[in-house]
This record gives sequence, C-alpha cells and structure tokens, in this order.
Amino acid sequence: MEPLLTARGIVKRYGRVTALDQSDFDLYPGEILAVIGDNGAGKSSLIKAISGAIHPDEGEIRLEGQVVNFRSPLQAREAGIETVYQNLALSPALSIADNMFLGREIRKSGPMGSIFRMLDRPKMAKIARDKLSELGLMTIQNINQAVETLSGGQRQGVAVARAAAFGSKVIILDEPTAALGVKESRKVLELILDVRKRGLPIVLISHNMPHVFEVADRIHIHRLGKRLCVINPKDYTMSDAVAFMTGAKVPPEAAAA
Repeated sequence: MEPLLTARGIVKRYGRVTALDQSDFDLYPGEILAVIGDNGAGKSSLIKAISGAIHPDEGEIRLEGQVVNFRSPLQAREAGIETVYQNLALSPALSIADNMFLGREIRKSGPMGSIFRMLDRPKMAKIARDKLSELGLMTIQNINQAVETLSGGQRQGVAVARAAAFGSKVIILDEPTAALGVKESRKVLELILDVRKRGLPIVLISHNMPHVFEVADRIHIHRLGKRLCVINPKDYTMSDAVAFMTGAKVPPEAAAA
C-alpha cells in the first residue's frame, strides 16, 4: 500500500535553531498514526509544515503522490487536510452551526446571496446537525446554542466534527484530550475511532501514552528534529516508547526510520 501523505528531508530553521533536521513522515490510508516525542523534539513544527502553517526551508511533501507546497493552512484545507489545534480555534460566542462553517459559510442562492451576501442559515444548521449525528454527537440538543455553553468534551467534539465534515483526505488532531477529564477523554477517543471507521486517516499528536497505545495503528517517534523510528504498539510497551523517545534506549533496526 502506498502512503497517502509523505514528507521527505524536511528542514526548518529559526535562526540558529534547527527545529526540523531532515525529517521524514508517512501516513497510510485509513490508519491512526500517533506522533509522540519529548518537548522540543519538533513534533509541532512537522505538523505545521504538513498543514501549511509554516513553510519548510528544504524537503518535499507529497499528497496522493503529488508534490504540494502549501503556503497557508487555507491551501492545505482546500487540498483536504484539516487540522484541529489544541486551542480548538472555536469562537465561543458563536453558535455550533456558525462554528462548523466558520470561514466557509454558505450563502443563499440568487441575488440575496450574491448581492446582499445573506447566509443560508437553515442549510448550514441542517448540515451541521447531520454531521454531528453521523458521529454520535447529538447529545447537543440545540445546534444554535453558543459554543461557550458546552462542556470541554462537547467543544472538542464540535471541532473534530468540523474537521471530519470538511477534511476529505487527512485529519490532524493536536493533543485532543489534553484539557479533558476521564469521561470526556473517553468520548473523544471513541469519536476518533468513529472517524477512522469512515475511512479518514488521522494524525494524532499526544503526550498521553495510554491513549496513544489504545487507538494508534502505528506510532511515529520524533526525537531531535527528525523521525527516530516507527513502531507497532502491539509489539512494544509504553516504557519502550518512552525510552526510545528520551534516548534511553536505541530502537531496533526494524523500527528505525
């Protein structure tokens, strides 16, 4: 099977600091790929390069075999790569439906939309409700309630649902359970598995090892600005992963990048 998304030899420098040093990356269709690494290892820089938030100094990124050069997250979104950042990028005062369509609102047909730029709110509300129902998130009764009235888990659900609704090829989740309690974290993990069942590959950046080992098909371990190895969570323990990540243990050649 060919990778859906690849990166080869990615380099990103900030002055004298090298955040990415000839970094590689592979995401296969329909998988959950966890990306782990110590603080400062370059995980965020790698994900930002893939999602168009930063432009690498060197290297090549391919989506479905085609070279891509994203100059902004908007270009990555248009290509089918949706990212849910740790701060969720939701507007608390706006409704769930408005947040789902933030930046891609649907206008009414005819002169009302083209000239007066009126939004087709009933259509947006219906699509938002359908997408939330698909992912089992309709514990939210009112699609027009403000996001600030939702719990942390429900907000994360809205952000993931938005990504799943519009991410046609890849979804990237940055620490989706970091600020959540046990019960809400469980719901988000179930949501991630539901999205995977729909055939969408997911990149999961997380420091939570139990969550990583529970849902990931493969684990990309990042160290000192590059991919150290990729392991199968069925073949290694959490202690092994931490040892590889911190440099306490050298990964076997079979797993090395």
